[in-house]
Amino acid sequence: MRFVLAIFGLLLCTAAAEAQVDSAPKVRARVIAETGEIAPGGTVAIALEQNIRRGWHTYWRNPGEAGLPTEIHWSLPPGWRAGAIEWPYPERLPVGPLMNYGYAGKVWLLTNVTAPRDARPGNVFSLKATGSWLVCKEVCIPEDQPLTLSLTVSAAPSPPYATVREQFAEARAKIPTPSPWPVTFDLRDSLDLFIASPALAKSQLKQAAYFPFAAGAITDFAPQLFSETSGGVMLHLQPAKKARIGKTLSGVVVLTSSDGSVQAMTVNAKPGVVPTAQTSADGGVSLPLAILFALLGGAILNLMPCVLPILAMKALAIANHAHGDRAHATREGLAYGAGAVLSFLALGSAIALLRAGGNAIGWGFQLQNPMAVAAFALLIFMVGLNLSGVFEVPGVGAGESFTRRGGSVGAFFTGVLAVAVAAPCTAPFMAAALGYALTQSIVVSLLVFLALGIGFAAPFVLIGISPALTRWLPKPGTWMIRFRQLLAFPMYATALWLLWVLGFETDQARTVGLLGLALLVAFGLWVFGNAQGAQRWRGLRWAGLLLVVLAFTALFVAPGGNTQTRSLASGSTPAERYSAARLSSLRAQHRAVFVDATAAWCITCLVNDKVAFSDSAVQSAFARRRIVYLVADWTNRDPEITALLQAHGRSGVPLYLYFAPDASEPAVLPQVLTPGEVLGAVGG
Repeated sequence: MRFVLAIFGLLLCTAAAEAQVDSAPKVRARVIAETGEIAPGGTVAIALEQNIRRGWHTYWRNPGEAGLPTEIHWSLPPGWRAGAIEWPYPERLPVGPLMNYGYAGKVWLLTNVTAPRDARPGNVFSLKATGSWLVCKEVCIPEDQPLTLSLTVSAAPSPPYATVREQFAEARAKIPTPSPWPVTFDLRDSLDLFIASPALAKSQLKQAAYFPFAAGAITDFAPQLFSETSGGVMLHLQPAKKARIGKTLSGVVVLTSSDGSVQAMTVNAKPGVVPTAQTSADGGVSLPLAILFALLGGAILNLMPCVLPILAMKALAIANHAHGDRAHATREGLAYGAGAVLSFLALGSAIALLRAGGNAIGWGFQLQNPMAVAAFALLIFMVGLNLSGVFEVPGVGAGESFTRRGGSVGAFFTGVLAVAVAAPCTAPFMAAALGYALTQSIVVSLLVFLALGIGFAAPFVLIGISPALTRWLPKPGTWMIRFRQLLAFPMYATALWLLWVLGFETDQARTVGLLGLALLVAFGLWVFGNAQGAQRWRGLRWAGLLLVVLAFTALFVAPGGNTQTRSLASGSTPAERYSAARLSSLRAQHRAVFVDATAAWCITCLVNDKVAFSDSAVQSAFARRRIVYLVADWTNRDPEITALLQAHGRSGVPLYLYFAPDASEPAVLPQVLTPGEVLGAVGG
């Protein structure tokens, strides 16, 4: 697999000549000496500064799955010597299906140059070199640049200028230092790398990443998770399929604390015993249990308020055929199931690939993008217009002739739409299953998402294929037309809800703009609907569709609005904004803390706000026990909140945690809350 990916990367590189639109260098480079003077036999630090064009990157000593490291080819006077490059810690850089290790923006690569002992003071030497690097975006371009630097030999070299000294100090701070703690690894089903340091385990880590010195040890694109134990920190890595790991596992570990500070260290791990600890994201769930939870959670997801309107549409379609055309009802049930299952697999693939690329996302991630929310709102609005009879689409719920011609197609896309609407919701059992899925390989992750899709689709697939179950469905009649029109109003309500979500994620101008585009869509579909069935009005049909296309085009080309901060009010319970630092501070003070991980687009969260947190008894208990209420608002993407979810085995909201004053671990509350459950957790 690695060979295939490497070939893919090289093909990208060979395409550069055709794909480039300009010939200007993508990297501007120069060499800088820490001081312009050097003693005979002395050493001076030299920095190769790379200023990399926005969107492009160069590579670390191990470039990952494709790429080439930067090289410096020196041409020095006789007796002069240059050391190896001292590499600053890199970052993970996903490019398509590949994971690379490298640098973006500006980077300093340090090396030491030593003068000969017999160099005469007062002589000026010109040091020449050629810098070679591969710089990549969608394509890769090899670049070379001649570099020249003059140094004066001095018996008493002057110290560096203050600004230059600070720049070199900043560059040295990014060069990993040897780990002060023992490091061991254990290779079984996973590759666990353990750093033995009780102090490090208490440092409120936000992120941990491992960069191997050599290829072939780990699956580069797989997510890297970590857990904190009483004895230290453990990184959970996915070994390569044919892992080439000898007696030492060498590389760089980069630890990022919640306050933003970074500690990078080189490790030479030896095989050894590592503590038995579950990853912070899987909660000890096994694959069979995760699949069972996914099946149950998918089935229960049908009862969530965000999904019921779509399922009513499907019930209407099945009832229309179940009493007459048994084969047609079966086809529709299976088509609906196929649409739902494939949609869950598509969502799972997208989440797994994005997370493998280093993105901190989870379940419902698409609604953290204002553009996706706006597009989804327009789509739901169009479904409402269709149900109201403004226009007809074959198979989506029109007249009998349309249904018979395209019922399976319509049922398939009803399944797709049901999954799209269900995405912001999390049902019981789903959290553990999704938390497990997103810590595993893509294949295992997709098995869980497949089970989730099967559980979600199963009720209506069974109704479609089982004569015994269809006897309970009402017989078709004229009532179905009125019922279909009635179902349009939940769709309009859903569109309004998405507009409300957009108001939290962006500014007023963007929200009002979406209303204007909805008006344009409504007019276009009205024109299209009135022209349907009339051959001589075919041009009007195309004109109506053109207006819809223009509305969606305007949506995607319009400039984005300003990100907004959501109000923290939840009922009338006083709230503070969550941060890991604030939680740590409160815990150090032995305060009781309740953490509410929520989002404006999470309907389950909103229902819990109204049912549980607005309850007077709950509010009284919070006030009486002086419980600090922290709201972790995940409406817009927030890596710190994503880390909180992962640390408790969740991939999405809601998540409710209660930290008793002296408890070592929080109590995790159910995802669907009642006032009694909250009071029971906090000791009412």
